Amino acid sequence: MEERQSPSPCSSRPSSPRTPPCEMFGSVGIEAVLDQLRIKAMKTGFEFNIMVVGQSGLGKSTMVNTLFKSKVWQSSVPNLELPMPQTLELHSVTHVIEEKGLKLKLTVTDTPGFGDQINNDKCWDPILSYINQQYEKYLQEELLITRQRHIPDTRVHCCVYFVPPTGHCLRPLDIEFLRRLCRTVNVVPVIARADSLTIEEREAFRSRIQQNLKTHCIDVYPQKCFDEDINDRLLNSKIREQIPFAVVGADREHLVNGRCVLGRKTKWGIIEVENMAHCEFLLLRDLLIRSHLQDLKDITHNVHYENYRVLRLNESHMLPRGPGWVNLAPASPGQLMSPGPGKVRKRANKDSREDEC
Repeated sequence: MEERQSPSPCSSRPSSPRTPPCEMFGSVGIEAVLDQLRIKAMKTGFEFNIMVVGQSGLGKSTMVNTLFKSKVWQSSVPNLELPMPQTLELHSVTHVIEEKGLKLKLTVTDTPGFGDQINNDKCWDPILSYINQQYEKYLQEELLITRQRHIPDTRVHCCVYFVPPTGHCLRPLDIEFLRRLCRTVNVVPVIARADSLTIEEREAFRSRIQQNLKTHCIDVYPQKCFDEDINDRLLNSKIREQIPFAVVGADREHLVNGRCVLGRKTKWGIIEVENMAHCEFLLLRDLLIRSHLQDLKDITHNVHYENYRVLRLNESHMLPRGPGWVNLAPASPGQLMSPGPGKVRKRANKDSREDEC
């Protein structure tokens, strides 16, 4: 199977024109637009789709439950009597989470079986295929003459990749996966089960991972080329210095000094998940939910999906002849199949001849 080469994400995001401000003589109530947006958001809610990728036993299910403080994903107890699945399987679950009247439709996609085999060659293909299938579903809805008022959004907005806490550097499997996925989806790498490393080992491991990413030109989220202003640049620069976050997941509360905290209980003490002195879970939660959730969705729609849409339309010759026409070879079987693309082109040729007459 020939790998589809997608354009670099950084090259397709349009730059916003700079318009000089206009001097106003008084208030006209523009700030009321924020209230309108808030009321509309409270009615419709939000959608967020996240994928977690990593080997078994790295705490992916627990981390998702910790992020949203709810039983989003029920982790299954491994049965030693059952054989290990020989292929990677993708499982998705959708829940509606409500906080202070605001609803979030959350879809979590897990990838059990990733990296668990002796031969992990092309184990990323099912993940790439799934991500592109969601883009294809959205594209097919957009191409309909009569479209839905709200197109269901199943596109993956963020992929959290769990790096095993080896303490050395990225494995060849990690590098191959990140190199291929970072052009298709927003990828956020994290160091899983960071409590198994000392603080010194953790910092050295992070430094080596950052060097690996730079050496292999792997552009993880937040991408530097998408910083729109000085404030974004300052905020995202701090985040990029700390990626990958060293995280610990826990969905049980323990009593520490008279207060209940999320944490993992060990023989030597309790590892508090929301304590920056213990791990960097708070940085991951702030990135995914509190500061960059909408940006993750915007980049998915305006960059990654847009790259896929342009590629598919060019391949299928769905563009009408005109200034935007790209004359490519006919699409191969199995690609985007829509009713009568040949008729569309014939009709366009006929209309152009009539205009000339």
